[in-house]
Order: sequence, then C-alpha cells, then structure tokens
Amino acid sequence: MLRFTYSAKDEQTKKIVKSVVQAESEREAAKVLIAQGLSPLSIQEESGTNLLTRLTQRISTKDKVTFTRSLATLIEAGLPLSQSLHTIIEQTQNPKMRDVVQDIIVSVEGGHSLGDSFAKHPQVFDRVFLALIRAGEISGTLDMALRRIADQQEKDAESVRKIRGAMYYPAIVMLVIIGVIVFMMVTIVPQVAQLYEGLGKDLPFLTQALVTTSSFIINFWYLVLIVLAIAIYFFRQYMQTDSGRRASDRLKLNAPLLKALFRKLYMARFTRTGETLLSTGVPMLDMLSISAEAVNNTFVGQSIHNAEEQVKGGVALSKALKGQDYIMPLIPQMIRIGEQSGQIDQMLGKVAKVYEDELDEQIKAISTIIEPLLMVVMAVSAGGIVVAILFPIYSLVTVTGGNLN
Repeated sequence: MLRFTYSAKDEQTKKIVKSVVQAESEREAAKVLIAQGLSPLSIQEESGTNLLTRLTQRISTKDKVTFTRSLATLIEAGLPLSQSLHTIIEQTQNPKMRDVVQDIIVSVEGGHSLGDSFAKHPQVFDRVFLALIRAGEISGTLDMALRRIADQQEKDAESVRKIRGAMYYPAIVMLVIIGVIVFMMVTIVPQVAQLYEGLGKDLPFLTQALVTTSSFIINFWYLVLIVLAIAIYFFRQYMQTDSGRRASDRLKLNAPLLKALFRKLYMARFTRTGETLLSTGVPMLDMLSISAEAVNNTFVGQSIHNAEEQVKGGVALSKALKGQDYIMPLIPQMIRIGEQSGQIDQMLGKVAKVYEDELDEQIKAISTIIEPLLMVVMAVSAGGIVVAILFPIYSLVTVTGGNLN
C-alpha cells in the first residue's frame, strides 16, 4: 500500500484535519476519507523514506509487544477500539509499525473486525496472534487475549535470545581464529616463502600447499571475496526452499551438542503456545494446527499434525501425542493428568515452565563445553600453520647436522 498525506474537512466539527492514510491509489484514499466522514481538500502521495531506511528498519518483537500491551491497557481502561489505536499510533516510533497501525485503523473504521484487520499483515502478526485475537473478540475478553499474546511473545523471544546469546561467544572466537589464520597467510607465510626460495630444495607438501594458498589469496583476493559472496547468497537462497528448511530443521534436531537444546526449545514453544490458545478458548484441533506451525520446525510440526489427525478420529490428546517422534514423554504424561482434571491448559503451562528452566540449564552447560573446544580449535589451527612453516627449517637443520657428522 501507498501512503498519502491529506488535508480534509471534518463534516461534523467543520475543522480542517491533516494526517496520513494508506491506500492502493489516490482514488482509494479519497474513498477511505469519505467513509470516515471527511471531505478531502488535497491528497498527495508521500515521498517516503530512502531505500537504505526501508531496508534497515524492521518491526522487532519489542515493537509488537509494546503495541500489544498498550492496546490491552487502553481497551481495559474502557476506550473504544478506534480511539485506542489512534492513541497508540501517536506513541509509535517505528515508521513501519506506524504504517501497519495506520492501515489497521483504516480497516477497523471501514467496518472490519480487529482480527481481519490484523490478518492483512501476516508478516507482522502470525497465526497464534490472529487466533487469540479472534477468540478474544468472540468471548468479549479482547484485553485479556492481548495480554496473553504479549506474554507469549516475550517468553518465546527470551528463549531465542538466550540461545543466540550462548552462540555469540563461539561466533566471536571463530572470527578471531579466521582473522589470525588470514593474517598469518598474508603476512608471515609470504616472508617465509621468500626465505625458502634460496634453499634450492623442495618444500614438504604441507608447507608448499600453505605457500600456494597464501600466494593465491594475495594475488586473487577479489576472486576469493566474489566466490564467498556467491556461496553465501546461494546458501541463503537454498535455506529458503523447502529442502533447505528441512535440512536445517533436521540438523537442529540431531546435531551432537545442540539437539537437546533445540528439542527442549520446541517443546517449550509447543506447550506454551498450547496453554495460551486453550486458555483463551481456542478449540483443541485449532490449537494443534496453530501450534504445529508455531514451533517453527518441520519435523516437530509434522508430529503434532499426526497427533491432530488422531484427535480428529476421537483419540485422546495424551494418547495421540504418546510415541510421536520428537515429542518428549513428559508432555503426554502431564496432558493425561490434565484430561482427568479438566485442566489441560494448566498442565501445558507447567510443562512449558519445566522445559524453559531446563533450557536455561542446557544453555549454560553447552557454553561451558564449547569454550574449551574452541580453544583447542584455535590452538590446532594456529599450531598447524606454525608447524608447516618451521618443518622445512627443522629438516634443513637435520640434513646439515647429518652432513657435518
């Protein structure tokens, strides 16, 4: 959609109003204003932000949580929905988020439900968000649904943030290792190569390979950068395909050090999402369908869909989940207790808390293991280059010593 700045006369107050509206065209913008009881005086397409700003600005989880909590507070205070949205847009700093809220206002004031208005922006509001909003509208507990959404978003973002935080240190160390290797290849190795040129002897294979690689990097560094850029581009393109996503999802579930961490993350995400949906009044089958998508893993999602099909056939949820691949045993056990007491949502919440706590411990354990491993990698990498450099000198000294004898 395009943004238009407008000047219009309010037919009720007879005042001149100046603001911004989103529409497909100038004519559509005029229709929107007329529907709001405004008589357009001037409508101009907004020049917009520059390309760099459009590429760098994005709607973060923090932006969505702030918007959701603010809307819940205003609705709980008794403000009409349209007025609440107008109040929020005045406080929104992110231009992209402001555009989204503006479009929601236009849609709501045009007679659409809040759920349908949010559904126009699937890149911002996922299926969990939409399901909770629609359930809240139907039950008349929209403010409560919004608060649950904000809680859900914060807890999921916190889990992801902890995992990323645990990966920062290894990533930094790997960059240092690569930097050290590149530095030695372009500065030290060429000097050593010049030193060996006057020896008149063949270099060992490892040293010769090192010298050749160093020479190639120095003389054709631009080719190295181009090949690296192309490889990164095609890798990212591949990861966006179904095959790439499945490969990535399989790796996360089976990687030696990380599989326990990711499996607990997916279980925490599944149970927390299930608790939030069920407690807001979303039907069981819809909960399973939405949760399968929310876990963001193809194989775990398929296991949940398999359980969903069994539930459709009349099987209890605890039995349907039992034995499914990648579904940990604690989940069907706790759900069985919930089925007996009629409190499945509360049991899912307790399981989510268990896995979230275990996830914290798993992250700490992995961090402890990775640090010494990276030190070994750094030592082996740098040591290998040093050995390759010094080995010819050692061989020369040995041969010279033998001749002297």
